[in-house]
Amino acid sequence: QVQLVESGGGLVQAGDSLRLSCAASGRAFSWYAMGWFRQAPGKEREFVAATSVSGARTVYADSVKGRFTISRDNAKNTVYLQMNSLKPDDTAVYFCAARPSGSVSYGEVGYDYWGQGTQVTVSS
Repeated sequence: QVQLVESGGGLVQAGDSLRLSCAASGRAFSWYAMGWFRQAPGKEREFVAATSVSGARTVYADSVKGRFTISRDNAKNTVYLQMNSLKPDDTAVYFCAARPSGSVSYGEVGYDYWGQGTQVTVSS
């Protein structure tokens, strides 16, 4: 089992940047593929980005491609989401999740462990 704690959220203006962090504890972090998801008010949770066990492969939702970057530091048991050129539509609670299979996935299937989330609010 792995425990996940997100941090780095906040209130920013459109065009600003934020970097979210997700610290993992428990079983070997480097065994898991990691993903970021988000849920806006009144909407279903949606996929944002994911990275493979080594970090060599990354995938993104079309809505964030070119603006967001997912990365991981297995020595620090941490995965990051660098968010640039933020838009009001990016306002949501952001969750990190761990996938024991180790393979990258666009959907929620296989992500067995979730953090509590961190709020990101982008004002216009």
